[in-house]
Amino acid sequence: MNLAERYRQVRQRSEYICSPLQTEDYVVQPIEDVSPPKWHLGHTTWFFETFILKPYISAYKEFNTEYNYVFNSYYESVGSRVIRTDRGNLSRPTVIDIYSYRKYVDEAMYHFLCGDIPADVQELLILGFNHEEQHQELLYTDIKYILGHNPLFPAYSHEYKVPHYERAAGAEFIQVPEGIYEIGFEGEGFCFDNELNRHKVYLNAYRISPNLVTNAEYLEFINSGGYHDFRHWHSEGWAWVNTNKVESPLYWYLIDGHWHHYTYHGLQPLDMHGPVTHISYYEAYAYAAWKGMRLPTEFEWEAAAAKFNWGQRWEWTESSYLPYPGFSKAPGAIGEYNGKFMVNQKVLRGASEVTPPGHSRATYRNFFQTGLRWQFTGIRLAL
Repeated sequence: MNLAERYRQVRQRSEYICSPLQTEDYVVQPIEDVSPPKWHLGHTTWFFETFILKPYISAYKEFNTEYNYVFNSYYESVGSRVIRTDRGNLSRPTVIDIYSYRKYVDEAMYHFLCGDIPADVQELLILGFNHEEQHQELLYTDIKYILGHNPLFPAYSHEYKVPHYERAAGAEFIQVPEGIYEIGFEGEGFCFDNELNRHKVYLNAYRISPNLVTNAEYLEFINSGGYHDFRHWHSEGWAWVNTNKVESPLYWYLIDGHWHHYTYHGLQPLDMHGPVTHISYYEAYAYAAWKGMRLPTEFEWEAAAAKFNWGQRWEWTESSYLPYPGFSKAPGAIGEYNGKFMVNQKVLRGASEVTPPGHSRATYRNFFQTGLRWQFTGIRLAL
């Protein structure tokens, strides 16, 4: 697949994800971490306009000079921007305006991609594709939060197919011997800069579960009073539970004595066999402590990843999000992509059911703050 075809495929998928939405669904921002779908569509378009079209096409004319302020996310190098909490206040530009913006930029990009593309620009393009794929996952999770907090619990799409979760036969934990393991990306293909500099780590012998924790297993924790017993929680997690009155994972509802959860098909009876999801690091840690176990480090996870199935849930690890040895930020705005977030976050490994095809790797380092739950986050236990 050439660059033009890849560009077309990526851009069309973002619009496909939004195709079941009504106009009103595009503009809602219930919490700071959830952006309106129309903002994602505009921001990913701004990325190609800002980093490809404006620097490399001398005659390019911006669609709207004010859009840099509206759709810049966190790039200090590119100028001022609307603060994140105010994205839901942007009644203008309209949804129609943003689709016009996408069409305008796409036409310019298709023309640009017909020519010879220098190697450094090709790297920027591939980063842009992967950037939009990240926002495609955010579109899915943000749309779920928007609709899942509508009191009518409307379905996103009855055509959405929930992947079948295959549990490994038996319950024996995988034994991994002590030794020196190589961690990080190597080889051909794309990776983010936070995966680079493959390096050696020493790991003590450990055991890791071949399976994710299921809803039924997590329900045992709830029924045992896990959310009301401080002994299982970090002090900060215990404060989080009590401050936010948390009693169960996000989207769980106890109705007439039966548990339900909000899904892309609307409110449904809880699937007891499915992997638990939409939980914070605090909850993952507390569940592991209740079981007398722990979460794996990101290095333990990567060293064992070839021995188990992964990809349905982003899996919390016990590792803080820190740079690998020799990590250095690229100059300019691109250097702001990962490095400046390496503080006060935990690493998640794996992928989720809404991760775009071909976007996951065993070396991929996702990262979120400890109290966040709107992503498809789950638990794999270790000993």
